[in-house]
Amino acid sequence: MGSKIEYVDSSHLYATNYVRNSKAIGVLWAIFTICYAIINVVAFVTPEWIGDLDTEYPRKFGLWQICRTDELEECKGKLEDFLSIDGLVFKIATVLVGVAVAMSLFTICALLLFFFCQSTTVFHICGWIQLFSALSLVGGVAVYPAGWNETSVQETCGPTADQYKLGGCHIRWAYILAAIGCLDGAVLSALAFILATRHVRLRPDAGYPPPSLYKGEVNNGYVTDATSVSGSRKSLALQPVLIMHPHAPMDMDTYSHYSGRTARSKHGMYANTMHNYQL
Repeated sequence: MGSKIEYVDSSHLYATNYVRNSKAIGVLWAIFTICYAIINVVAFVTPEWIGDLDTEYPRKFGLWQICRTDELEECKGKLEDFLSIDGLVFKIATVLVGVAVAMSLFTICALLLFFFCQSTTVFHICGWIQLFSALSLVGGVAVYPAGWNETSVQETCGPTADQYKLGGCHIRWAYILAAIGCLDGAVLSALAFILATRHVRLRPDAGYPPPSLYKGEVNNGYVTDATSVSGSRKSLALQPVLIMHPHAPMDMDTYSHYSGRTARSKHGMYANTMHNYQL
């Protein structure tokens, strides 16, 4: 029973592996894009950026909410009433982070373009959106500490609280989550541009022999050390080769290995050979 031998160019193997790995990385990028949007939404709506619950005025501060936690939690500030947000700096930070949230959600919607457009185009679009979203989120996180000199913040954090000085309060988990979102957005944006610009360029066929020579059945009975990588020795249609002595005189009788031994061979350089080679 013959054994099937298939010969594949190494560049095709590399291209296959690269495409498979790039698809896996693209799926992970889409999953983390969704996670990035969730991080932004949670950080935006949660009043857990700074605060202190052990003072005379226990409060938790978010982007646009200030919540008292003494007996009954009561929050001040509403998005639908933008003027009710305390302080100009907190308003600016709310707008910047809100833009980041909107862009991250729009990136998820842009993932549907993979069904209608080329992947490189979609990765470019999503990369730019994520870049602007990350920059907007970085701006909101950087601007927010400038509002720590507000009266409500100083009542909770003490008179030492000032711009970029927290006083007696502590940074809470939502502010840390927003900082992680900044890094996440920058990494996802860079990865989207890499996936959009790096693609496989397949080389043209380099004149391969007909398929019957490098793909087919090899008879095990003919498999020897002289078997060609192109197939069995039978499939190559070998022709007899005439071996000539390179330095023999022109009038000297010289015969092929494939010729029979005759009376004339006594004059040739192969006269003493005892072998009769046959095909």
